Amino acid sequence: MVSQKVVIKNPTGLHLRPAGNLCKEAMQYKSLITFKYGGNTANAKSVLSVLGACIKCGDEIELICEGEDEAQALEALVTAVENGLGE
Repeated sequence: MVSQKVVIKNPTGLHLRPAGNLCKEAMQYKSLITFKYGGNTANAKSVLSVLGACIKCGDEIELICEGEDEAQALEALVTAVENGLGE
């Protein structure tokens, strides 16, 4: 298991488009990918789970990857979040 904290930079937080981009990136990997925010854990491969976390600009989440390709998955997701998830 590997994890890393990252701050959401999108001005409008994780609304539908960036949430979809996060899920699309996460689904490319076999690992179980979740994130923690505010004491809750959400599935990064589920758009509804990501949207339900209600993450806003400036919020810090902890991405957690567990599985055979966990290191590559974590690196790709952190890079995607730091680059604004396509926005």
